Amino acid sequence: MGLHWQLRALCGVSGAGAGQRGHRPEPDDRPFRGEPATITAVWWLGTTLPLLRNYKQINYVEVEQHAIQQSFVRIGHTLKHLREDKQVFWFLLAFFCYIDGVYTIIDMATAYGTALGLETTGLLLALLVTQIVAFPSALIFGRLSAKYPSSQLIPVCIAAYTGIAVFAFFLTSQWQFWVLAVLVGMFQGGVQALSRSHFAKIIPAEKSGEYFGLFDICGKGASFLGTMIVSVGSQLTGSANVGIGMLALLFAVGFVLFRVSCRTEGAKQV
Repeated sequence: MGLHWQLRALCGVSGAGAGQRGHRPEPDDRPFRGEPATITAVWWLGTTLPLLRNYKQINYVEVEQHAIQQSFVRIGHTLKHLREDKQVFWFLLAFFCYIDGVYTIIDMATAYGTALGLETTGLLLALLVTQIVAFPSALIFGRLSAKYPSSQLIPVCIAAYTGIAVFAFFLTSQWQFWVLAVLVGMFQGGVQALSRSHFAKIIPAEKSGEYFGLFDICGKGASFLGTMIVSVGSQLTGSANVGIGMLALLFAVGFVLFRVSCRTEGAKQV
């Protein structure tokens, strides 16, 4: 969940409280009307300008006639030969599993806390803390990646998220949710950045566009899996703790598949 959406949600909570005290804000004076889009635009502009000034793209596809048709041809060719590159194939399967668990924890955090009867304002503030913690943690992982390979750091992040899911299984109070928010923030940015960096190293540079398209599809297309696991677990047992705790299975599968990908890399080098 982005920072601007958390701020908007916080304002929504305060606005709801104002309505209960007898004042219903008119549509024109509702807080943060349109501001989330403005904040997002400013953020992306600020992070894009340094890239435009300093980044020089080396690997790219020359513009051809019938560009749309050729794009589909290249995608089809990539899919056809994907199974031949075992390392990339197994990594995408692993990424499909563990990143969905990450996104599910982030997206369903407030719903999970609400189901446990925790205070809404406290939940939203905890998510704000997650973003604050995530920034320096991502920088720390950036420094660690200069000393240790991503093949060693990514399993650490997956194992940490497995522990987070197990911790959530026993969560019952507000302070535990705050601890959960801090733990998620510590590894959230790291696992995403390391996954992209690792993927960039194992794919053909001249086909980075096609392969990163598949990478994004695996990340966004897997969003249903973790939610389904949580929903089914909660419905069958009647406990939200069991539902969120079952995400540990998703991380475990992702961990195993990632190790398979790394072993495939070792066999290729031999």
